Parts: sequence; structure tokens; C-alpha cells
Amino acid sequence: MATSANGGTFVNILHAISEEIPDFLWDQKGPALARRLPDPDDLRGWSKLQELVERLALPQSDLLVERFAPAFAGFSLGGVPVLDVRPRNWKEKNKVAIYTHGGGFTLYSAASTLGRAALFADDTGLRVISVDYTLAPSVTFEEIRNQVVIVFRALMNEGYHPEDTVMFGDSSGGALVVAVILELRNLAVGLPAAAVLISPCIDLLPAKNAKDKEESDPSAPGEKPISRTAADAYAKTAPGVRATSIYADFSKGFSPTLIQGSTKEVLLSQFFRLYHALDLAGVRVKLDLYKGILPGFQFRNPDGLESKTARRKIRDFVRLRTTQSALHDKTARATMEISKVAGEKSGEPGPGLSPSSLCQSPRGRIL
Repeated sequence: MATSANGGTFVNILHAISEEIPDFLWDQKGPALARRLPDPDDLRGWSKLQELVERLALPQSDLLVERFAPAFAGFSLGGVPVLDVRPRNWKEKNKVAIYTHGGGFTLYSAASTLGRAALFADDTGLRVISVDYTLAPSVTFEEIRNQVVIVFRALMNEGYHPEDTVMFGDSSGGALVVAVILELRNLAVGLPAAAVLISPCIDLLPAKNAKDKEESDPSAPGEKPISRTAADAYAKTAPGVRATSIYADFSKGFSPTLIQGSTKEVLLSQFFRLYHALDLAGVRVKLDLYKGILPGFQFRNPDGLESKTARRKIRDFVRLRTTQSALHDKTARATMEISKVAGEKSGEPGPGLSPSSLCQSPRGRIL
């Protein structure tokens, strides 16, 4: 495999496409892509389509669930339904990943994407909370984003800290991760240790030059891309608002980010736009691209050579970021203790610390 790197951008070009890929490409035109999608205001039509997609997507998800055999349970956090997915031989009990699935905010669920959460959990060793957010067009994007923020806050109330968390999303779920992290920053809740974005659909409204890419993307339907129709449905409930702004001021703070995708995707230009926006803002970011392969290959064909490479990079990125966050947290706590002791001896709080900050309780853990 030839790999070029420049400023954190990696393009993975194999000497030849792995032998598993050609047949795989022909089999992966999803059920939603082969049908005419409902009009944006056809709530009943969207409900029927969502039910159909669930029935057709569950068997593929079940294959991954059977293979990786996680423990999982459904309940709610802060009133938002979630699936709690725990990998085999689960040991990292003080860390957690939050997963937001793709589907243009209009399709799929935590149940029909459980296999993806199971694969991520098994690769990283992390407990995964998959958010079963309400689908558009029944709700606005802000409502969807706020549901994920509620889940994040609920996990903090259980004892996790922001530096204990990783956020992970694919397609529109990647856009949701970006929006949630920006909102957490604006609310001063704290930043996750890392963000992993798989083929992130940062802006559902298509770029002017997207037509040529649609013709080369094997996942794009012949009539009208799902992203455009989903965008219409999404915009119907949130006029003038996009999934997340590529023009956000990331310099005010954002989590270290890994962006993975294919060079054949419709949204390739969005990957570069997001990468450059983060890079220019000084955010630690890597763009990891794979040539000539279908979006979501990491989950659709996990044993392919490209998938194994991508999955290993996700695992290593998550481990690096969570380890560094843990070391930073330990250093900060040690500094606080030294300052506290010095303050007790002098009768004054340590420099830069308020009396209330010296009375923080020990880190909580989920056991």
C-alpha cells in the first residue's frame, strides 16, 4: 500500500483494489437508494419508508452483532432512548463512546445500526452509547442535536468526565457529532477527548459541483440523491438551518478529530472543507482517505483490506487521544493537590484556584 502524507492528510491507495471489493460494490445499494423518496411534508410516507428501511437493514446489522457478540441493553438517558453496547472482555469502564448513526437524519435507528456500534466497541474496547434520536421530518435538527447533548450531560451525571468520552458518527451522524461538540463548547460543558467522523455529511444541501461526483459514487441513486431529499425533509422542519456550519469558529475549541472516507464519495469536498477549517483553527485533525471504495466500507465489509486498515487507524487514534487526555487529567489533578497542600500551609488557596475548586469530589466511575 502506498501512503502519502501531508499536513495530517493521508490518502490510502492500494496497488490494486482488494479482491473482496468488486462484488461488494455491486451488493451495497441500500434499500432507501433504490426507491423514490417521499415528499418533504409527507410525514406518513416517511414513516412507512422508515419502517421498511428498518426491516431491511436489521439483518445486515445482526450479522455484525452475532460476530462481535457485545452485551447490550436499551433504556433512556435524560429521557432520550439509547442502546448501551459493551464489548467482549470490557475493561475500560471509566471511558465511554457516544455514537450517532447516519441516514440523513430521516432513516435508520440505534437498532438497525447496532452492528456498527458493536464493531466500534469491539475495536476500541469502549462502552458505546448509541443515541436513538427522533428522526426528521418529525423534529428539527436543533431538537435532534439537543437530544444528544442531553445524553452527554446524563453520562456526566453518572460520573464520566468530558475527557472520558469519544464521539463517533457516520454520514449525517458525523455532522451531528460536529454540531454537538460545538454546542457542548458553547455551553461550557467540556470537550470530548476525540471525534471520529466516518464519511461525514457536514452540509446536507449539495455543493454546486456535486453532480459529477454523484455520477461516480456507486451509492448515489440514478434519480435524486438521498442526501438531497433528506435535506428537503430536514429543511422543511428547520428552514434556513443546515446540519452544521462549516464556517463555525473552531478556534474557540474543538476535539481532536479523525475524518475517514472514500475518494469516490459525493461529499468528498466536504471532508476537505472540514479538515481545512479545523486545521486552520489549530485543531488536531487527520483526514484519512481510501481510493475507489464505497462509503461506510469499514462496517459494510469489515474484513476487506481497506476496512482492516481503517479500523486499525480508528482504534489507534481513539487509544492515543483517550490516553493523552487521561495523562493530562492526572497532571492537572496532581497540580491541584500540590496547590492545595501549599495553600493549607500558607492559609491561602493555591495560585489560580478558588476555595470551591479545592473541594471537588474524586472522579466518579461507572462500574
